[in-house]
Formats: sequence, C-alpha cells, structure tokens
Amino acid sequence: MTESGTSSSKTHRLRGRGALSNRVGRFEPYEREAVDDGWPREDADVPLLRTEVAIERPRRILSRNSSPDIPFDRSINPYRGCEHACVYCFARPSHAFLGLSPGLDFEARIVAKPEAPEYLARELGAKRYVLAPIAIGTNTDPYQPVEARFRIMRSMLEVLRDWRHPVTIVTKGSLIERDIDILAPMAREGLVHVGISLTTLDKALSRRMEPRAPSPERRLAIIQHLTDARVPVRVMVAPIIPGLTDHEMETLLAAAREAGAETASWILLRLPGEVGPIFREWLDGFGEARARKVLARLREMHGGREYDSDWGKRMRGQGVHADLIRSRFRIATRRLGYAEDAPPLRTDLFRRPERDERQLALL
Repeated sequence: MTESGTSSSKTHRLRGRGALSNRVGRFEPYEREAVDDGWPREDADVPLLRTEVAIERPRRILSRNSSPDIPFDRSINPYRGCEHACVYCFARPSHAFLGLSPGLDFEARIVAKPEAPEYLARELGAKRYVLAPIAIGTNTDPYQPVEARFRIMRSMLEVLRDWRHPVTIVTKGSLIERDIDILAPMAREGLVHVGISLTTLDKALSRRMEPRAPSPERRLAIIQHLTDARVPVRVMVAPIIPGLTDHEMETLLAAAREAGAETASWILLRLPGEVGPIFREWLDGFGEARARKVLARLREMHGGREYDSDWGKRMRGQGVHADLIRSRFRIATRRLGYAEDAPPLRTDLFRRPERDERQLALL
C-alpha cells in the first residue's frame, strides 16, 4: 500500500469524466496507486471506465436537517453519486461514507434506491408526519442519466401528486422534461417549484467542468420547456467560480430570463473535504497562472482558506469580492425583472390518495 493518491487514468480511459483520479476517502486507512511495470500498453488495451449501479434499500427515505443556510428541513436523494461528473460537486465527500472514492467512484459507481417511492408513501401516511415541502436533488441530481433506466424520480413524483404534497426539485438534467405531464398539473395547484442550475454559457468550459451534464444551450431549452408548461423555474447560477466563471453572471441571468426563468439565486464554489484536492487537480489543467488566480480569490473570500464551512459563510463567502458578487447579482436581477422569490407552495391540499381511502373503507 501507499500513502499517495491513486490515478485511475493509468488503469482506465476516462472519457466523459470530471475527476482525474480516484483518491480514497478520508475514512480509508490505505490508498492504492497504479505503477508502471515497464511493459508498453496501447490505448486500446486500457479499458474504458464504465458506470456501475448498485442497489440500496434504506429503512427511511426522508432525510432531515436543521441548517440555517437552507430553506427546507427535509429532502430526498434517490441516487448516491452522480454520473453528470461535475468536478466541483460539493456532494462528492458523501461517497466516502460508503467506502468509495469521492473522485471517479462518485461518477462511475452509482447507488440507486428503487424502493424510494414505496418508502415515501409509507412515511407520508404515518400518523406523526408533519407536512412541509420536500426538496429533491439537494445532494445529487435526481435526473442524472441512470434515471432513464430506473425511473425512481418519476415514481416519486406520482406519489407526491397523488398525495398532493408540495415539492421543490433541483436538477440540470434534461430527463425532467419527460415528467412535465406530472409537473404541469402539480404546478397549476401550486405544488411544485423547479431549480435549474446553470454554471457557464461557454460550451467548451462546460464540457470540461461537467462533462456528462446537458450543455448550457440544452439547459436553457429545459427552462423554456418547463415555463411553456407553466412550471415555475428558478435559475441557480451555481457554483460561481471566482476567476473562472464569475464574469458570466449577468449574461447567464439574461439568457435564463429570456428562456422564462422567474426567480434566480447564486452560490459560491464550495470545496468541502475531498472536493478541494479533486478540484485543484482539475484546475491545474488551465495552467499555473489561472489556477493561482482562482485559488487566491477563493482564499480572499473565505478568510484565508479555500473553503469556510461556517454557517452563513460557506455559500456566499465574505469580503470585497463576495460583496461585489452580491451587488452585481442584485442589480442584474432587478434590471432583468426577476421576482424576489416564488410564491409559497401550498400545503392545504395534502390528503390521502383516493385508492387508499377505498382500501380503508373495506377494513
């Protein structure tokens, strides 16, 4: 064993991947490193890193939180890991709890929860359940590519529709368009808000930074299709990477507004746990000068560190540059006619589905 990081680029071809290595998580006692044995290898001899999916059957599907930084107290993530492969993803460290790498494992070893809709219905029907909007996609994307196969998100939406339960969704996946037939009726009843994340309009940068996510143009089309169906959309300019994408804020907001987004928000790049080394390794590909600029600006916004996990600071930063971003965002959203916030989701329509009422009547 070795104490250095392991690079899967020596053992696998990484087409369409964001991370460049498979550094082990912080809970693992050892790391493995591929070593050149001196024998020449052609690219054709190196296998392509392919996505694997494992099944999880948790006892509960609703996760609770009490963080003052976020506007919800419960969430669902139907998948662990995310094939979109966004190199900046703050959720990468969660794979370490599975004994997997927050690097390439996070992108290629996905965990699906196919029984999530059944668990959700069970928890909603519990006598002690207290109603409040459920947030979906707060950690990993519920509309990542494997959703086309498992359809967990669609089945959960069917449960929420039947119970007339309010929900917020965060995604950058085009598969959400498949479910407009469910989302549009829920939107008419004030039961759903959708957030679409948009990081850059630079197609080449997007391909390097979030290689398996829809292109910027495609995400704008998603916003257009949802708003055409009268599903309220918030554009999430996130993450803002100072020195790399921050100059695009106004053009991103303008493009999303033209596509129909009604509200907007922004979040600064977050580098918790293992995300820092993974991001720095990727950033080196832009050259020393650019990498130094980005990291120096992050330190200026986080009190000398590349990331400050304190509440109230981790998502916005502090200091001159953070204040400048806040001001630019405020001025741009007002000029473009964004609403300050979406109307609150309705909580007065919640009820047990009719099919359950008929079953209870037979008891």
